[in-house]
Amino acid sequence: MDISTPQNTAPPPPTPQPAEPVGMRARGTSRAGDKIFLGLSRGSGIFLLVVMAAIAGFLTYRSVIVLSKNEGNFFTTFEWNTNIEPPDFGIAVLAFGTIVSALIAMLIAVPIAVGIALFISHYAPRKIGGALAYVIDLLAAVPSIVYGLWGALVLVPHMGGLFSWLDAYFGWTGIFEWQGGPARSMLTVGILLAIMILPIVTNVSREVFRQVPLMHEEAALALGATRWEVIRMAVLPFGRSGVISASMLGLGRALGETMAVATVLSPSFTINASLLDPGGGTFAQNIASKFGEATGSGRDALIASGLVLFVITLLVNGGARAIIARRKEYSGANG
Repeated sequence: MDISTPQNTAPPPPTPQPAEPVGMRARGTSRAGDKIFLGLSRGSGIFLLVVMAAIAGFLTYRSVIVLSKNEGNFFTTFEWNTNIEPPDFGIAVLAFGTIVSALIAMLIAVPIAVGIALFISHYAPRKIGGALAYVIDLLAAVPSIVYGLWGALVLVPHMGGLFSWLDAYFGWTGIFEWQGGPARSMLTVGILLAIMILPIVTNVSREVFRQVPLMHEEAALALGATRWEVIRMAVLPFGRSGVISASMLGLGRALGETMAVATVLSPSFTINASLLDPGGGTFAQNIASKFGEATGSGRDALIASGLVLFVITLLVNGGARAIIARRKEYSGANG
């Protein structure tokens, strides 16, 4: 009789479970601490948006009230008469002064800042570059009123020689014609703003230039390129968007500067073709100098001009962020 013995069969191996994605583990939605951190982070972002919306709403509400009473055109009127009823005011002079002074500052500061950033990152020895970078960082920490006092007590008295030279050789253009008198003009303001925004543009540009892949520079050197050709062919093209964004951040600082401009500029509600004669004004300077004595419609008119500056600053900083986002290396985006 055949006796069949049962065969010992091993149990099938367990089916491997799919590994949990790293991103899901990182999120840690099941942990109480991670949930609290997620809520705080999200709440902080929402709170910031609420604050920005509240500021914009307040400025818009007060602006609509006074603009409904304004006898002049808000964008083209050259007068600022807010102590009469109904008021008659406009921002033409303020817009001109703000834009001109900021452009002068950019034309002076950006080339110098890029040169300093290249020197620190690619030319200077490490000790010298580190010391120079430290000094640039200290310039960024100087308060605006200190810059203003230095500009009024040191810069303005010593601008006469430069103004005389510009008038002698370029006065025929009308832009650099000087009638004499204190050098409290748009050009002086632009030079002071250039000194103030120099640390911002320099620091951001320096960090951008340090992100250039080393193999790009080594490849250019292997092909026989000089140091300047390496910078021209590898460093500057890679850092172009970063320099542009740094410049726009500096422009935002120049547009909103208040105390330094108010200390140096001798404002008058006129637009002069010459950059060397007193005249003009900026949004921030006008608000700072007239808010204390303004009442009623006068304060609302200043708030209306502040709304224009608020919108311009948002556009400038938004443009800088958009340029940074084009390069993931600078924006920190992962997808």
